[in-house]
Amino acid sequence: MLRSQSLKLILVLFLFVFISASARNSMRSRNVQAEAATRSLSAFNVFVPETYSYHYGLQLYISKYNKMQSELFTKIQKTEKAKLKLIDKIFTSYKLPGELKYLAIVESEMKSSATSRVGALGVWQLMPSTAMDLGLRVDSIVDERLHLQKSTKAAALYLRDLYRTFNDWSLAIAAYNCGPGPVFKAIKKAGSNNYWDLQQYLPKETRHHVKKLMATQVFFEGKSTLADYYDGTLASK
Repeated sequence: MLRSQSLKLILVLFLFVFISASARNSMRSRNVQAEAATRSLSAFNVFVPETYSYHYGLQLYISKYNKMQSELFTKIQKTEKAKLKLIDKIFTSYKLPGELKYLAIVESEMKSSATSRVGALGVWQLMPSTAMDLGLRVDSIVDERLHLQKSTKAAALYLRDLYRTFNDWSLAIAAYNCGPGPVFKAIKKAGSNNYWDLQQYLPKETRHHVKKLMATQVFFEGKSTLADYYDGTLASK
């Protein structure tokens, strides 16, 4: 009888130790996954060596685009420092790459009154339905897409959700421009989730969106973390 009780006690202790160890391992795994997700969310390296090397026209695109936009960009540098600083602060609070602030320049030239032909409005060019889904008030009396701080928080949420959907910043930026649907279709047609492989299947306006963002950062910072391999020189071809 005593021996039977001892065996039961040993079995219970064994199960307790096993379950505790499994719980600790599971918690460690979740913590590692959360840390990895946070790191990848804030990592803004859109291009990788094996794809960048095949796009020798990229430097030339950057040079031409920035030459064309030089007057506008110089003006923004002088007049919109406070806005860019605010956007950077908000994006940082959402653990987003600060470089994404230049997307506001690509989208609207930093103009709160900017309106697209399809109804997108504000610095972040949010559609009414998207803005309301993100918690902004949009009605005949108030349109918070015109409010820089509130619309930037909404844009941060949207960009974060797009990144979590595609796990790739180039695709997230493309989806910000044309919506997730066309990006999913392009991935299916190309049989790849590599931006360069699928960009031909994206809408014409969207194709250059990532490159414009990279070029804008190059103009403002003299370099681009979007492409660690961009050395500031023109390609030979």
